[in-house]
Formats: sequence, structure tokens, C-alpha cells
Amino acid sequence: MAMSGTYVAEVPLKGSAEKHYKKWRNENHVFQDAVGHHIQGCTMHDDGKPEVFKEKREIDDEKMALTLKGLEGQAMEKYKKYEVIYQFIPKSKEGCVCKITLIWEKRNENSPEPINYMKFVKSLVADMDDHVLNGQNKA
Repeated sequence: MAMSGTYVAEVPLKGSAEKHYKKWRNENHVFQDAVGHHIQGCTMHDDGKPEVFKEKREIDDEKMALTLKGLEGQAMEKYKKYEVIYQFIPKSKEGCVCKITLIWEKRNENSPEPINYMKFVKSLVADMDDHVLNGQNKA
């Protein structure tokens, strides 16, 4: 089993890359209303179990990309490095893709590869699609 790796996936989205990027960059305070079944403040749910995840965000406006670097929480007990990059790439006026890159390094051989975390971030992006499209803002 590998001690480190990179997972890459693309999630097709409706709406412009700019609209999605703006929501993720500037309006992440609405995530609780939009995807409250995934995120409540700094709490992440994986298979129904709450997890705390503290992160440092880096923003690249030119590439329409956000990088979240893990600092503390259950994931950081398993991984020395846990970094997720969300990049919004235009495909047409009506659509874009979110390229998700998950870079990880395990703390020890017994730690699992973060396959479930990759499934989580993919579903988070997909579930935000309707919220971004409808421009809902309950916050």
C-alpha cells in the first residue's frame, strides 16, 4: 500500500466557472445552509461520523483555484499531508468542471488511503451545484 499519493477527479457542474469560484472563494459562510448535511461550521461528516477539520486556505484568482491545507483534526491524525485543490474550469457558457486534486501522505503504514475523503469532497462539490445555480443565500 502506498504511503503517499494524489487523487484527481473532475465533477461536471452547471453554471459558469466564475459563479462557482466566487461562491467557494467569498461565500463559504453559506455552506452550512447549502450543504448542511456535509458541513456544520468546521465539522465534516464521513459515513455519518462527525469529524473536525481545521484548514488553511490559499486562493489563486488567476486559476480560479482554492487550496485547503489540513492543519488539525481527525484527518491530520492519519495523514502528515492532506491538501485539497478545487479548480473551476470553464467548459461552456452553461457549464464548467471542478477539478479536484487531493494530495496526501500517511503518518504510518496502518493509516488507510483517503478514498472516503475523496468521495466526500466530490459529493460536496456536486451538492453545491444547485445552490450556486439558484443563487440561494439563506445566511
